[in-house]
Amino acid sequence: MATLLSTAQNYRGAGLNTYSHQLLRHLPQRNSQFRWLAYVGDANYRARPGLSLRQPRFSTQRPFIRILWEQLFLPQAARRDRLSLLHGLAYAAPLLGHIPTVITVHDLSFLLFPEAFRPGNRLYLSQMTAQSCKRARRVIAVSQATANDLTQLLGIPRTKIDVVYNGVDSIYRPLPAAEVAAYRRQAGWPERFLLIVGTLEPRKNHLILLEAYARYRRSVRQPLPLLIGGGKGWGYDEIFERVERLGLEPHVHFLGYVPLPTLPWLYNAASLFVYPSRYEGFGLPLAEAMACGAPAITTSSSSLPEVAGDAALIVDPDDSDALAQALVDVLNDPDRQEAMHAAGLAHISRFNWAATAEATAKSYTRALELQDG
Repeated sequence: MATLLSTAQNYRGAGLNTYSHQLLRHLPQRNSQFRWLAYVGDANYRARPGLSLRQPRFSTQRPFIRILWEQLFLPQAARRDRLSLLHGLAYAAPLLGHIPTVITVHDLSFLLFPEAFRPGNRLYLSQMTAQSCKRARRVIAVSQATANDLTQLLGIPRTKIDVVYNGVDSIYRPLPAAEVAAYRRQAGWPERFLLIVGTLEPRKNHLILLEAYARYRRSVRQPLPLLIGGGKGWGYDEIFERVERLGLEPHVHFLGYVPLPTLPWLYNAASLFVYPSRYEGFGLPLAEAMACGAPAITTSSSSLPEVAGDAALIVDPDDSDALAQALVDVLNDPDRQEAMHAAGLAHISRFNWAATAEATAKSYTRALELQDG
């Protein structure tokens, strides 16, 4: 069930959309014992070999219409298509009917950061996720941290949860230095720079980063500029106000939403990637940047230590002084940067979508075995 999948190139096409695209691409390649069928709302989506598509007879772009189709019409379609199992790729599955389900939960930000969601959206996600997980045969969490949240916040038994990490697409890799330099010049990026990529919203912790960046600039002779990539989410006005208050306008550059084809070049060009988020179900930008060889600093929050391993420098998400010192320490030590580059490449190689698809198929098998039993 991939009704949220979109072929649009905008910031809403990240995260959940990447997960949907990659699973639909890799599952048929990894496991031929199943017949693969996807319910997709985007009429522009083209299936890979081995995957059949079903599309609603009417547009499901509007959330209310999509929910209505998923809950009322999808159970009928599942019976007609004689499905043995239905996978809800993002939090929800039909609550009616008797078809067994698997649910993927990417994070529980709607419970931990309720102010970030419209009341109706928050209520729907909270109720639908809880009911879908309780009804499901198996629940897939994209990290151990998300699995822990599921147990603590929704009471889902740990024995019912399969932790299946997201992958990193092969487009995220070290690129030839000369080509990166040429792309950087064409794009107008500085020769050396710090980088953060993430939606402009409080959870991504841009304010702490800006405070740390201001301290870093006062601590070194030739500080690097800061590039901020990401579309506007909510609460972003305070980010621009903080840049102005700290006098950082000449040194901080907002790139807006960065299209997917540009991201590998941007990660490769960065001298240091900083991801100070307060909460992530997985944290794909961190994994993608490390896969491109960028030395990285992140925080001890939620799933980020799982993604970073020992290859990135980890600081407290509320400690701007520690983050400022980390910026100084890494950027003043070329040998450390090179070591982080090598360690990041080795560590992130474990996160690949083929492995994600294989582990997901194993979760399906467990769900079907429970049905048969």
